[in-house]
Amino acid sequence: MKKFTALKENEVLALAISSEEEDARIYQSFANTIREEFPSTAKMFEQMAEEEQVHRNRLLELFKSKFGERLPYITRQDVRGFLRRRPIWLMENLRIDAVRRQASVMELESANFYARAAERAHDVDVRKLLGDLAMEENGHMALADRIEQKALPKGARATEDDRARRLFLLQIVQPGLAGLIDGSVSTMAPIFAAAFATQKSWDAFLVGMAASIGAGISMGITEAMSDDGALTGRGQPWVRGTACGLMTTAGGLGHTLPYLITDFWTATSIAAIFVTLELWAICWIRWKYMETPFTSALVQVVLGGALVLLTGILIGSA
Repeated sequence: MKKFTALKENEVLALAISSEEEDARIYQSFANTIREEFPSTAKMFEQMAEEEQVHRNRLLELFKSKFGERLPYITRQDVRGFLRRRPIWLMENLRIDAVRRQASVMELESANFYARAAERAHDVDVRKLLGDLAMEENGHMALADRIEQKALPKGARATEDDRARRLFLLQIVQPGLAGLIDGSVSTMAPIFAAAFATQKSWDAFLVGMAASIGAGISMGITEAMSDDGALTGRGQPWVRGTACGLMTTAGGLGHTLPYLITDFWTATSIAAIFVTLELWAICWIRWKYMETPFTSALVQVVLGGALVLLTGILIGSA
């Protein structure tokens, strides 16, 4: 790999050309990915891709006039420490706000590259163009805002944001909440039953770990296999399954980890506090994201949790 400081001016221009081509493809890929669900934002990214092509053409014209028709093959990956883009396939499932934020980062990185390249350029024309592009990239956030305002009128932006929120609820919050409820509530009975049956913290910890991890695997697989998302719009099965499985495990571990404390009653008291916090967290999530009245959520979750907890204690004490 070459150092950036070792590049010749023709290589710098060639690198800039390949970078503009790659950025244009990324913006177009963003547009293609989100066009069905977010058509206005897709239009914005198409216009940004066109801007990158304009930059590419200006760079090509200057290169031809200075260095001829032979363009050195050099990409970002060939330069040590140069800005990198995440692979497009890793960005396909980004939320819409994350996609917009990624575009901002790309423009900032490009502006820094052109500024550094302009400082090192000796040819007047090369230095001028690179400096101009640095200023334009710095101004692209304002340009992006203008494009967004034109492509995304207030009503369209509100509609897309509302749709993004619904997708977030369907793909992350709902499966995660289902997992948290299952992990927090269903694992209480075996954990506290084992705890009161043996009155040994380590035994309760082992049962809790087995119940939490086992429930996480089971819930994750069940959620992933329940719906491929093609018709319901609930997103990638592995995303939902992962969210559900991790939250299930986390819900069970909350009142399992206190049993690492050797004193049984101290561990049980702390575990009971964690149970209370978990149930309050479930109520808050249902109120915040599912628009469930807080009082109703509190009664449902606390009542159900209390019954499961009491069942575990009674069976373990029998």
